[in-house]
Amino acid sequence: MQAIRYAATVDKGSSQAGGRGLAPRFEEIRTLADAEAAERILRRIAHEIVERNHGVRDLALVGIRTGGLCLAERLRALIGELEGTSPPLGAVDISLYRDDVFRGLPRPVIGPTELPFELSGVTVVLVDDVLYTGRTVRAALDALMDYGRPRAVRLVALVDRGLRELPIGADHVGLHAETTPAEVVKVLFDGSGAVARVVLARRPAAVPEAAPAAVPEAMPEAMNDTGAGHGGQG
Repeated sequence: MQAIRYAATVDKGSSQAGGRGLAPRFEEIRTLADAEAAERILRRIAHEIVERNHGVRDLALVGIRTGGLCLAERLRALIGELEGTSPPLGAVDISLYRDDVFRGLPRPVIGPTELPFELSGVTVVLVDDVLYTGRTVRAALDALMDYGRPRAVRLVALVDRGLRELPIGADHVGLHAETTPAEVVKVLFDGSGAVARVVLARRPAAVPEAAPAAVPEAMPEAMNDTGAGHGGQG
């Protein structure tokens, strides 16, 4: 099967890929999972997927670009180790499907949606790195339905950080993290696309806007030659 292409980096408030560490503008609070812990989590999820589906028949993995696609590729490999055969892999880009795309969020990395299989009759396991408000998943579902109607869609999230805005939940969760809106969960990947660390970080403090400069009051107009404005003298 042709390899799915994915962008090298992403910043959607949840993940970074391409071998980069935490961006300097974020203040790290603590590590939620290191590489070994993340690998154990993915192995557990791979077992759960196979058990729930009773194998890999009519099963497909779809990663939400970009972090979710990295995870879906690893899950595909792990399932292949378990079953001797790997399910097909697809990728979905949701940038233009989000209902908050114009709310001043970081500009998304846009990549192609690639679904090299028929969706009809297939159980799709949708994979995302961090489940937050639910809007990314809702957008991914909209994108999927533009390509066909799967038999079922199940959701994998490496991290569920709560603070949902839509009634969406994951079928397979790696770990739960209690967070506040001022915090972010970052999934950091190494150069090969494997999870290096999962960290909880603090968003950069908003810089207050400078107060507008005071506008000097207008000076009185100069008096004309007729003596107007001089109290009616002369």
